[in-house]
Amino acid sequence: MEINDARVSAARLCSQQERCSSDIIEKLHQWQIPDKDIDRILAFLKKENFLDDRRYATLYVKDKFRINKWGKIKIRYMLRQKQVPEELIEEALNSLSDNDYRETCLQLLRSKIKSIKDTNPLARKAKLLRFASQRGFESEVIYKAMMRLGE
Repeated sequence: MEINDARVSAARLCSQQERCSSDIIEKLHQWQIPDKDIDRILAFLKKENFLDDRRYATLYVKDKFRINKWGKIKIRYMLRQKQVPEELIEEALNSLSDNDYRETCLQLLRSKIKSIKDTNPLARKAKLLRFASQRGFESEVIYKAMMRLGE
């Protein structure tokens, strides 16, 4: 694939769905584009506002929190996997409302309690803690939510 074709294809990818730089770099490598040309294509995409890691991080955080009900730990981990700069990750995570965050954890635990058959209080607590931890919520947030539930 020639550089102009790669530039057009990368711009098309970015216009279809928000992407981060590492996604585009990976795709350009798949297309066997040389590294020197990859840098030029990335510069073009950023200049033309097709590619913006800050915008990507903000939208990723909002979507994963609102739709998938993920906590900050899991979101941070996934963004690091995509090589999004740490300061952009922190900025995006700080945009989440603390109240909404705590309420989401509480709602998740409420729904999980209904499916737990175990009557042993310690086993119930352990299952709730494990469940919310796997979703990426901090233990402090989980414990406060469990206290509100009376667990």
